[in-house]
Amino acid sequence: GWDVDAQEIAGLLHLDKVGLINDLAATAYGILRLPESDVVALNDGKEQPHMTIAVIAAGTGLGEGGLFWDGSRYHAVPSEGGHTDFGPRNELEIELLRFLLKKYERVSYERLVSGPGMLNLYEFFRARSGVPEPDWLTEKIAAGDPSAVVSQAAVERRDEACIQTLQMFVSLYGAETGNLALKLLSTGGVYVGGGIAPKILSKIQEGFFFDSFVRKGRYSSLLKQMPVKVVLNDKTALYGAAHYALVMND
Repeated sequence: GWDVDAQEIAGLLHLDKVGLINDLAATAYGILRLPESDVVALNDGKEQPHMTIAVIAAGTGLGEGGLFWDGSRYHAVPSEGGHTDFGPRNELEIELLRFLLKKYERVSYERLVSGPGMLNLYEFFRARSGVPEPDWLTEKIAAGDPSAVVSQAAVERRDEACIQTLQMFVSLYGAETGNLALKLLSTGGVYVGGGIAPKILSKIQEGFFFDSFVRKGRYSSLLKQMPVKVVLNDKTALYGAAHYALVMND
């Protein structure tokens, strides 16, 4: 609920100029500064130089944005795409939507593809299973980050509801990444950032993510040609803010 004014900040700090960008714009700019060692390719594709790049990042929320080329350099495109309506793709996801509509007036992708979203998915699969939550899991959820606990239990294959949760999370993440790639026509590449992807990289690499990413009917062949990379560096947004500060004065 803060009102932030660039000119007021500049005056307080005795600066000539202050720039304000959102977190995904910063992440997008940061991608321009990353070495190849800071990303992992899910699909090599056919990268087209100077074409639009898509950026998506699930963490405490779901951020989406991109980069477009103006003939001399890239500019970030901020958006609030994570708040678009969730579109179920099959009967199970229709059931999931009905479940969440009892909890929320409106269900966006952020309600599913984010840290809190993973907990929503877990509650759905726990209720659907009819199997009570085991005591060890209850204790861990109460003591730590519930979403991290659920994903860890899934990776360790200790609980079936957690396993189904993580699989659905990865699938939905891939599906929404594909949606963003179509909207931006991101033939310059697709980057998956945020705090969650590196922690579940092994699950993302299993194929659920990319299968959902490319499952777009007549446009599947187009998406298969797009490079898709997971960003590993957790300081990417800081690099992006520094990049923006440099280009502001060009």
